[in-house]
Amino acid sequence: MNLDAFFAENPMGGAGPAVPEGFRSGFVAFVGRPNAGKSTLLNAIMGKKIAITSDTAQTTRHRFRAVLTRDGMQMVIVDTPGIHKPHDALGEELNISAENALSDVDAACMLIDASKPIGRGDEWVAALVSKVRAPKICVLTKTDLASPQQLEEQVRAAEALAEWDALCALSAKTGAGVEAFVELAAGYLPTGPKWFPDDMQTDLTEEVMVAEFIREKVLNGFRDEVPHSIGVAVEQMEYVRKKDLMRIWAVIYVERESQKGILIGHRGAAIRQIGTEARADLEQLLGCRVFLDLSVKCKKNWRRDANQIRRFGYGE
Repeated sequence: MNLDAFFAENPMGGAGPAVPEGFRSGFVAFVGRPNAGKSTLLNAIMGKKIAITSDTAQTTRHRFRAVLTRDGMQMVIVDTPGIHKPHDALGEELNISAENALSDVDAACMLIDASKPIGRGDEWVAALVSKVRAPKICVLTKTDLASPQQLEEQVRAAEALAEWDALCALSAKTGAGVEAFVELAAGYLPTGPKWFPDDMQTDLTEEVMVAEFIREKVLNGFRDEVPHSIGVAVEQMEYVRKKDLMRIWAVIYVERESQKGILIGHRGAAIRQIGTEARADLEQLLGCRVFLDLSVKCKKNWRRDANQIRRFGYGE
């Protein structure tokens, strides 16, 4: 179910759903530099893989929402692309998407890697967060990679970045501090109704999630410029009930013919490997067997074409 469609069918004006006594609900945005750990933390909170992760900058290209529903509260988490100095139209669109996520939220969480020194990029993001009227939480991530001395120094540096309403540290990889963070963020949610069904976990469509899981395998399997140059589009999905099989046809787009050869590989070895790895994740996601047909096409300089960027569904 798409959240925008839900709001269209169920506008917030008027009486709206009844508010259970003591129930809290609202929106919490995650922002930060690339590789700050936003998507990894989101997956840890949700207890399943919803957002793709990799060490490549600009891994997250969609601003999307996850819905965490528990007794007494419903938290809508807005995951965003990493804010960075843009080098093309795609980068500009991703920055706009991340900055827009800070409007009309009940809490803004800036994530900072605890294992790396705070730099000018973090200062830039902190300045954006400082303008938000909502409560501001600084979240130091990846504490499993930081020594006690590093963490202590990072706390002091983070405190100097902005006037935070709260500051916490956690490791999404080990789970340390994750539940404490959820309880902290939930404390800033206002009294409100349960807007979404209990079984709703994200507003991403199946097609977008499938495309993202495929893109993740390219990000983790290739280096240099190739990961940044790809976009994935799902052209068709067809469920065969008798065989409990989902047939998927998807295209991986690149910007240069040389990149196309790299992704296909010698006698198709590389593209087969991408398909094998993606299919394993997709079968868990969809709960059935998957037939995946992948092809590679070249669309020159698509990252500089705002119209093409929007066709892929990236940015705003």
